[in-house]
Amino acid sequence: MSVKIRMMRLGRRHRPFFRINAVDGRTPRDGRILEKLGHYDPIEKDTAKQLVLDLERVQHWLGLGAIPSESVDDILARNGLKTKFYTERKKRREKAKSIARKKGKPFNTAERVAIEKAAETAAKAAEDAVKAAEDAAKAKAEAEAAKAKAAEEAAAAKAAEKEAKAKAVEEAKAAKKAAKAAAAEEAAKPEEEAAPEAEGTEE
Repeated sequence: MSVKIRMMRLGRRHRPFFRINAVDGRTPRDGRILEKLGHYDPIEKDTAKQLVLDLERVQHWLGLGAIPSESVDDILARNGLKTKFYTERKKRREKAKSIARKKGKPFNTAERVAIEKAAETAAKAAEDAVKAAEDAAKAKAEAEAAKAKAAEEAAAAKAAEKEAKAKAVEEAKAAKKAAKAAAAEEAAKPEEEAAPEAEGTEE
């Protein structure tokens, strides 16, 4: 007969309570038991009262070849009773972990979540870097456009100033010429007036 040391769930919903029993391996979880070995109350706040276990009877059944379940094995290991099954399971777990490390794969859910989170962080950082580069390129293009516009406006202002200066010079020349012509005309008037007077005197 294969004997196993495992837990029987009691209590109510959201208030679990487990009894640790030695049972025939062929019976269901809550089936007939061979011996009660203790109980485990995970809701109990006092850690000293969470586990009540008859270690002497547990060692007796282990000596007879009883196999503890993984949960019971972990509880026993936490209380200083490491079975050969716990040691073998730990070795298998370490070996599986090393194989997963070599393949670069996550070993458990926590590692998978950490890898996914790191990937998301890296993707977000890359996205932020692309966005920053786009913003920098846009700002540079806007600065170059503003510079080109300012240069164009300066060239237009310079051309307008040159044109105004040339126009002022032309107007000054025209004014000078008109003044000269007016002066010549004024100078010619007395001569014309004096000429008829001279003709009258001769007659």
